[in-house]
Amino acid sequence: MILPCIDLMGGKVVQLVQGRDKALEGEAPLVMLERFAAFPQIQVIDLDAAIGNGANDDLVRLLAGRAVCRVGGGVRSVERARALIEQGAHKVIAGTAAFGPDGVNGGFLAGVSSAVGRDRLLIALDSKEGRIVIKGWRESTRFTAEEVLRSLEPYCSGFLCTYVDKEGLMQGTDLDWFRRLRAATGLELTAAGGITTLEEVRELLRMGVHAALGMSIYTGRLSLEELARINQAAGSPPA
Repeated sequence: MILPCIDLMGGKVVQLVQGRDKALEGEAPLVMLERFAAFPQIQVIDLDAAIGNGANDDLVRLLAGRAVCRVGGGVRSVERARALIEQGAHKVIAGTAAFGPDGVNGGFLAGVSSAVGRDRLLIALDSKEGRIVIKGWRESTRFTAEEVLRSLEPYCSGFLCTYVDKEGLMQGTDLDWFRRLRAATGLELTAAGGITTLEEVRELLRMGVHAALGMSIYTGRLSLEELARINQAAGSPPA
């Protein structure tokens, strides 16, 4: 499945490079949603919530009320996860709070999984220089995604894996990393970060990995019409 991304910051749709520098602004959220109408699911990330700088709850509610959205950003409490589901999120994505100083934060994940359902929880494994990064990619942990996948499986239905090293750079992604992750778990995997070409998209789908696309769509590098055809041919699940 191909998932177009809508990243929110300051009430606007944006695309960042490396999670820090704003590269461009998209059109209004509902306009973007209309452009993505051919895709069964949309990925929505509240960047303000991710870095602890407020939230875009009204926009999340607006988008999630009109499309099937998996929503992340600032999911650091059971209450936040539950609130996103109540706002209409199809699934919630937790990242930072999934990890503590000694590894997986099982208490938090068990609480969220119980509150919203394991099938509606995805865990973000964002990797930079080989290590999982948290707090809006601003802090590095000592863990690798490969090390923690198995211990996270009991709590969630899948993983959003972002190759931060190439995020927003339009230089391609690391397909070998995604192959290793695919071999390490039987749960759903969604790849993000640097995916630039149709060949990369097709290879991820051949692996059985979803592709979350941002910058390559917003810059016009990849055609939404062509991506929709590939998505349909791949037999993506209906919305």
